[in-house]
Amino acid sequence: MYNKIIKLIIAAGIIAFAVYQFSEGYIGNGIMLIFLSLIFVFLYFKNEFILLAFLRLRKQDFDGAKKWLNKIKNPEAALVRKQQGYYNYLHGIMVSQSNMNDAEKYFKKAISLGLSMDHDLAMAKLNLSGIAFSKRRKQEAQKLLSEAQKLDKQGMLADQIKMMKDNMKRAQMPNQHYGAGGSLRQQKRRSK
Repeated sequence: MYNKIIKLIIAAGIIAFAVYQFSEGYIGNGIMLIFLSLIFVFLYFKNEFILLAFLRLRKQDFDGAKKWLNKIKNPEAALVRKQQGYYNYLHGIMVSQSNMNDAEKYFKKAISLGLSMDHDLAMAKLNLSGIAFSKRRKQEAQKLLSEAQKLDKQGMLADQIKMMKDNMKRAQMPNQHYGAGGSLRQQKRRSK
């Protein structure tokens, strides 16, 4: 994977050639080259491999998404800060199926780097809440869950948040082994 600055250099070169085309009177060529340079500027801010990985994840193809993410060899050099956040976010989603410790690291790094969409940030915090809850850190899990609920303004994660809250409530209830009637011996004594 090449450095992110190369995309800006290519865009600047195309714009310089577009200006030359304008000066020569080829207005149509210049306009087309300006649009072509905008593609490289767009790809500077939105990495093509991350976009392709997101498309694979929408189809539930984790292996395909992992293949695209593995093409990014050095994320610090190849990606802008927000895209590094999404790189870690995607890795966290894929790793959460098998290794919760690594997933927690990826989600925390993604949150620290920043995610541009609120629902992505809410999803990362919801996953972190689930991981914290499974590791018996209930206060941290509840805090992360409330943060995720605040970030989920459109209600896209309302079902998952409700399910997580229900799981937390069930875990706080004491276990009743014998039910309301007491033990079997007590029931026999009462019947006599």
